[in-house]
Amino acid sequence: MKCRYCSCLESRVVDSRPTEDGTSIRRRRECMSCGKRFTTYEKIEEIPMMVVKRDGTREEFSPEKVLSGIRKACEKRPVTTAEMNELVENVSKEVYNSLDQEVTTIRIGELVMRYLRDLDEVAYVRFASVYRSFKDINTFMEELKLLLGDEEKGVKRGKASALEHKAE
Repeated sequence: MKCRYCSCLESRVVDSRPTEDGTSIRRRRECMSCGKRFTTYEKIEEIPMMVVKRDGTREEFSPEKVLSGIRKACEKRPVTTAEMNELVENVSKEVYNSLDQEVTTIRIGELVMRYLRDLDEVAYVRFASVYRSFKDINTFMEELKLLLGDEEKGVKRGKASALEHKAE
């Protein structure tokens, strides 16, 4: 690391500690030539994730945009800010862990809907109605039937496992 005072290229690390948010490491260094101390920060280099929109344009992935959509869907619903932030964090992790440099808005929307479905069904339907751009009431009803069908399967699975426990 180059000394900011004398431009010497040799220094030694005197102290290292993580920053408060844990995203980088703060290092105190001492120049081997002039003896002055200076601070450097080391952080992970993030490769920008690009989002391919429906019209083919590309822009950088923005967790803030995902959060904005979730906030609108969860408006006046009993969903806490912490739950919304956790949902955004889960979606962001899946997007970055895909190991691709590009992700489609379709994939992001599907991820959001998957998490919203478990969090709040009304928010899920709100988000789906905007995301899927329902053309008419029939397509909207089809989505509701799918939601209700999955719910009934879960209830049946719950009843079946309860009956199995009683039989034992």
